[in-house]
Amino acid sequence: MPVVFLIIVGAAAGFIATRIMRIETDVITTIVIGIAGALIGGLVLRTLLAVMGMFAGLVGAILGAVVLILLWQKIQNR
Repeated sequence: MPVVFLIIVGAAAGFIATRIMRIETDVITTIVIGIAGALIGGLVLRTLLAVMGMFAGLVGAILGAVVLILLWQKIQNR
């Protein structure tokens, strides 16, 4: 079933992409373009999310450390 779904989504994506780029292709080429585009787009999106996730983790860690330092300084000044 996933293969059939990939072909249907690939055909739709390929059709839309070929219309946006204003190129004329046959049905098989349109489906192949859509499937390949979905694979490439999925990999790029996953990579971006992973990088942004790590960056968000770094920002969160820095903010947490700053809060801890502020609390530690307040305790030290008592």
